[in-house]
Amino acid sequence: MIIENEEQLTQAVLDETRGTTDPRLKELLQALVRHLHAFAREVRLTEREFDQAIGLVARLGQLTTASHNEVRLMAGSLGLSALVCLMNNGEGGETTANLLGPFWRAGAPMTPNGGSIVRSPTPGTPLFFTGHVMDREGRPVADANVDVWHASTVGLYENQDPTQADWNLRGRFVTDQNGVFSYRSIKPAGYPVPSNTVTEQLLFAQGRHGMRPAHLHSLIYKDGFKTQASQVYSADDPHLESDAQFGPTRSLIGHYILHENEPAPDPEVTGPWYSLDHTFVLDAGESRLPPPPVSGKATERVLVRSEHA
Repeated sequence: MIIENEEQLTQAVLDETRGTTDPRLKELLQALVRHLHAFAREVRLTEREFDQAIGLVARLGQLTTASHNEVRLMAGSLGLSALVCLMNNGEGGETTANLLGPFWRAGAPMTPNGGSIVRSPTPGTPLFFTGHVMDREGRPVADANVDVWHASTVGLYENQDPTQADWNLRGRFVTDQNGVFSYRSIKPAGYPVPSNTVTEQLLFAQGRHGMRPAHLHSLIYKDGFKTQASQVYSADDPHLESDAQFGPTRSLIGHYILHENEPAPDPEVTGPWYSLDHTFVLDAGESRLPPPPVSGKATERVLVRSEHA
């Protein structure tokens, strides 16, 4: 087709998708074209703005490495990750599913229930976490695999931080016959998105901060159940209601209990410690592990935390 005007152009592009044999792919491509073209028309996108947008998209890929996934981080800051999660979990109601985040690594060490995931000296108040995994009818889900991970109190995951041991604050567990898994760690802290990134640039352009509230990650999977990524947030975090990634929901707010004059479950802990219990509810469905957003460990701290976040 020889293009005569802007309206005809959109139809010409849509016509070229007719040969797509996969029905779902065809649906996605046609919707993408319609919405992209409609967006450009609505804002009357200028050539200068188009060039800038192309540069930002290219930068997302350039910043994505084995230890950092800028594309997933940006998706979270736009609320897209949270929207996809809410649309696909909970059978239309409340869900304990949440964002996978950009820092899950596959292959964390298997750890016995009650074991520690602190694998190198890491400052922080000891935490004893107990998770309960149930189905929609309230029955315990035994023999479920659970990956757990979280950031240190300086706000870095071990794959970002060469000073932490490989797999520090990460582990894999299996629920017992009561659907319970448990581990020892430290109470995490909130942290900002990495500085000098496209995501930080977009947040600051909106007058938003880049902080994430403190949270613990889990990824729960067992045949017969939909794999669930989740995050449990700290109720006392000041950024709980303004998370840069729009993650917290009421079912995922954890209430830590401080123990100052009680013996800890591990006799090695002699000072104050925290406990936290949380219940995860799985939906029936496909057990499928997602592609890991990161696969390796940074050799140097290339993503410096922002002083302005």
